[in-house]
Amino acid sequence: MTELTAAGAGRLALTRDDVAAVAARIAPYVRVTPVIRVDLADFGLPAGPLTLKLEQLQHSGSFKARGAFANLLLRDIPPAGVVAASGGNHGAAVAYAAGVLGIPARIFVPEVSSPAKISRIRGYGADLVITGAVYAEALAASQAWAAGRGALEVHAFDQRETVLGAGTTGLELSTQAPGATTVLAGVGGGGLISGIAVACHDQARVVGVEPEGAPTMFAALAAGQPVDAPAGSIAVDSLAPRRIGELPFAIAQRHIHSVRLVSDEAIASAQRLLWDRLRIVAEPGGVTALAAVLSGAYSPAPDEHPVVVISGANTTAVSLGN
Repeated sequence: MTELTAAGAGRLALTRDDVAAVAARIAPYVRVTPVIRVDLADFGLPAGPLTLKLEQLQHSGSFKARGAFANLLLRDIPPAGVVAASGGNHGAAVAYAAGVLGIPARIFVPEVSSPAKISRIRGYGADLVITGAVYAEALAASQAWAAGRGALEVHAFDQRETVLGAGTTGLELSTQAPGATTVLAGVGGGGLISGIAVACHDQARVVGVEPEGAPTMFAALAAGQPVDAPAGSIAVDSLAPRRIGELPFAIAQRHIHSVRLVSDEAIASAQRLLWDRLRIVAEPGGVTALAAVLSGAYSPAPDEHPVVVISGANTTAVSLGN
């Protein structure tokens, strides 16, 4: 494990009790999203249990609302309000939470952000700035703006409150699917998978899944530290921040079992199959974990009961199947 400063070690000291405390604080503002138990045979695989955690039904269309409310409720908000950079879903979540709580918000997104996400952010009433080719450039612009205006930065993944908020997803599913042996979730900056790991690592194996074109956690674990990775893939607007967060990475080294990579073709196929077999719509980043199971990048053992987190419904796709 890489060396941590005293401050870094303090940031890492996150526990299931911390997640539970955040869950209680944000409970009035977020939904308990449902799970659905299906059979792997529904997708043409050998029969076996599979549970889907439907986080795309959360406010703003993804799990990100959990971290957004955690930040806005647990941190001191200056008069200038908050600022966030995002591929789209985090921005929509911060815009939604800020609107509910009456806080000024300015959201920076890169040019690759989808029209659906841009429309949602604008619809929630936040000030929107589209700048930079990728997330990292939008982040730099947001940081410069925050420094000049005194706004509070709400980081999409490398922030204690963001991770703990995301972890409430895992806390929830641990009671909804108590027999689960494995939890799989997509990885962008690492906020969701690290939060789930904090909440669930002592109960189930936690597995991250990334696009081959955006292997941020995979590359970091191989290098022993966060490093720049490619930022491609059809999930570029949600799972391609270029570099994993330091806090999520430190948690991953301790508590995540493994990270699997899937192709864009596997992601697109999972998106179509989810619609075709269950009539559930999700964006590419939201089905990346499912793609690992359906493509064989992760093959559950005969006695295994995997839970896959589906998150991200901010898409304009309407032709996923017949």
